[in-house]
Amino acid sequence: MTSKKIRVFLVHAVQDKPIVRDLYARLKSETWIDPWFDEENLLPGQNWDLEIQKALRGIDAIIICLSKLSIAKEGYIQKEIKRALDICDEKPEGAIFIIPLRLDDCEIPFRLKKFHWVDYFSKNYDQKLIGALKARAQDLGIEI
Repeated sequence: MTSKKIRVFLVHAVQDKPIVRDLYARLKSETWIDPWFDEENLLPGQNWDLEIQKALRGIDAIIICLSKLSIAKEGYIQKEIKRALDICDEKPEGAIFIIPLRLDDCEIPFRLKKFHWVDYFSKNYDQKLIGALKARAQDLGIEI
């Protein structure tokens, strides 16, 4: 019998893909986490926007990867952040759903400041991130 995994979506700018690849690998190494990363989950020929929208609808938590480049960038990442916030509004109050992850010493966008963030460049960032995902998984009844 396969146990349920927590589904985690990685929002990021294309310029941050090298770091996000490492993050994906770190999350994938946990047997109870099923990370969604466009490079790994999208198939050639798929309508990528539609697949991303479907993935966001079925996700348990979203890690929004922020950098000086991504917060200043116009385009799809801003749409993904807006969609994440819209979905978050449907979650119970106090649920851990959006987790901002600063990839560098960037300013947190105003609309994400209400969420406590973690710094990728800090010591033990992954323990903090995994701790937040464990709390979310427990709230959802997912065994770790």
